Amino acid sequence: MAIFITGATGYIGSYITDWLLRHTDHELALLVRAPDYDAGVERLWKSLQLHMKADEFHRQLDRIAFISGDLIQPDLGISAPDRDWLISNAESVLHNAAALNFRSERACTNHNVRGTLSVIKLARAIQEDHPLRRFTQVSTVAVAGDRPGTVVMEDEPLDWNQRDFNPYTRTKKLCEHMVRELLPDVPCLYVRPSSVIGDSRFPETTQFDMVRAVCVLTDLPVLPLSPDVRLDIVNADWVGASIAELHVREDLCRDTYHLSAGNESRTIGEIAEAFSLALGKRMPRFAERLAVPFERVMEALANMPRAGNLQKLGALLSVFIPYMMADIVYDNRGTLSTLETAPVPFTSYGPSLYGWAKSVGFRYPYRPLPEHMDLSNVPPDPIRPMA
Repeated sequence: MAIFITGATGYIGSYITDWLLRHTDHELALLVRAPDYDAGVERLWKSLQLHMKADEFHRQLDRIAFISGDLIQPDLGISAPDRDWLISNAESVLHNAAALNFRSERACTNHNVRGTLSVIKLARAIQEDHPLRRFTQVSTVAVAGDRPGTVVMEDEPLDWNQRDFNPYTRTKKLCEHMVRELLPDVPCLYVRPSSVIGDSRFPETTQFDMVRAVCVLTDLPVLPLSPDVRLDIVNADWVGASIAELHVREDLCRDTYHLSAGNESRTIGEIAEAFSLALGKRMPRFAERLAVPFERVMEALANMPRAGNLQKLGALLSVFIPYMMADIVYDNRGTLSTLETAPVPFTSYGPSLYGWAKSVGFRYPYRPLPEHMDLSNVPPDPIRPMA
């Protein structure tokens, strides 16, 4: 029996997949946008090379089935033979795929809402064939809404009267609702990461949007923000491992977990001080009164008709400034007591991430599979080769 995973080749998905391969003996069925087996291998290698060397990657391939498909296609674009195989062989579903697009309602609706509905329909078909052990929905703490200065508890129900941050958070809230309504007879788990930035163990990353925003703000001599606002930032290695572990655990006593920094969230002032000390920079001045005007300027730049450097800067910062003004704490005590691990403070690893990201021009130096690894000689997947 296999764990069916969506979004395995994405940033957080790569951490989930790596943890499951290292810490369990589960077979994994991965939904990938690839036309054949070799293309699936190449796509997965691009994702997992952040975590393992090529020889280890090669050894893990016999535990992986590549399911060709696409989140926005009808029935996920999965062929009839692969769908029949999944219905018979999937023991659980871990739905991680999503459009991390904070500005496009259309992209978020297509990927997050329509895609999740298709995954739910597949889960329903599996449940009718045999009981699913678990359906895990990877969500976000921001489904709680834009609630400045509040503490959001893990067991709070969704509040539809709260203002949403953006199309991403709005559609992710709807996705949680659909899972609850349409899979009432399936054990469901909702994991809600906060802002995931970087890896606490090494500076390399393959996800740069939020990193770029941090770098831009770090380089400003004056920050149009309050130094007292708390930023809930968590490291990807903790988030990915937590999602994977929670998915396979049998002893969970709740269905919702905040993968957040909680009360250990650092303030903008603390983060700025840590960066300044580590990088040998002068501490920036803070001008909280400029926060709203700055946000409006960035929004105006984001809406410029032509895509250029200014438009890209505006699109980037107009998304993240609202989070940096909200000052929301997402309680994580249930998560910490269950996992007995905690996220690493961003102040301890953020400066090295800043330096590495700028040194590579915000582009991960992907490596092709070594020449001596001839994919044509890879034996067929014993779970199921891609059709």
